[in-house]
Amino acid sequence: MLCAALLAAATTAHAVGEDATPGAKPRSMQEILDASQPADWRTPDNKNLLYLDLDSGRVLIELAPAFAPAHVGNIRALAKTGYWNGMSINRSQDNFVVQWGDPAQDDKDRKPLGRGAKAKLPAEFARKAKGLAFDRLPDMDGWAPEVGFSTGFPAGRDPAADTAWMAHCYGAVGAGRDVAADSSNGTELYVVTGQSPRQLDRNITVVGRVLQGMELLSVLPRGTGPLGFYEQPAQRTPIRSIKLASEVPKKERVGIEVLRTDTPLFAELVEARRNRRDEWYKHMAGHIDLCNVPLPTRATPPKAAAEKAKPKPKSKSKAKPKAKAQGGPAKPATTSQR
Repeated sequence: MLCAALLAAATTAHAVGEDATPGAKPRSMQEILDASQPADWRTPDNKNLLYLDLDSGRVLIELAPAFAPAHVGNIRALAKTGYWNGMSINRSQDNFVVQWGDPAQDDKDRKPLGRGAKAKLPAEFARKAKGLAFDRLPDMDGWAPEVGFSTGFPAGRDPAADTAWMAHCYGAVGAGRDVAADSSNGTELYVVTGQSPRQLDRNITVVGRVLQGMELLSVLPRGTGPLGFYEQPAQRTPIRSIKLASEVPKKERVGIEVLRTDTPLFAELVEARRNRRDEWYKHMAGHIDLCNVPLPTRATPPKAAAEKAKPKPKSKSKAKPKAKAQGGPAKPATTSQR
């Protein structure tokens, strides 16, 4: 388990700490990423990848059906019919969120949901923890008995109550709602652009997180109205389109990989951030907050991308040829978290 790997890494870290005889120099985060192998990375499912296109560029959002299956299903349906195309980002609240959707105030003026989308969904604030893969962090958390990563997403877990939920970290994507718990349907979405508002955990359905393009959202002008809403239509940021990657031609898709959170390499990366040994640091913290753990992404390495693009060779044999792991030079890994 990752938790055991993290504890082992922490023990090793103590052995080479400030008061011990130095051994092998611990690797920096970049050195760890540079040493990663293809198996340390995963490719998001195109059915769970949204492209939010603005005039300033593209934002990539990975959806989380393991936590919010009904909302993710609705979001897929809305994206397939182009529901958000031509709408706008209507809110940018300082140190909190940006939010988009239909700006119309009256229901009669709102755009129809379109084919396959439901007007009513259940609240999906948490789910059963049993059977859910969970890569636990070793440190305590003020918002959950246990925290870590599940299916690549920051999450909390309460084993006693058999519940797990996604955490409101920087870059988290949630479904806005009214007072009623089941009043969200996925049409109004927001992204956390400020310090992690963990008090929202288990109070709003979290549907995914931003993998790439946070800089396009975090720099948007702050709204001057209540809760950061824009008071004039001209202040809003137009949305060109929101599409599922699976609905976009292959040649137009973005090749992206995400670092897996269930590997020894990720455990080493977490320890490198828990106890910073860069020359600039004079004290090691021995602790890391869930939302401060980096979740790196990178462009698909050229060789891997080329291999995926190759047409499958025809074979008379019924047996499928074994795929070989491909790797190669890639653009430096980046992270959507601070």
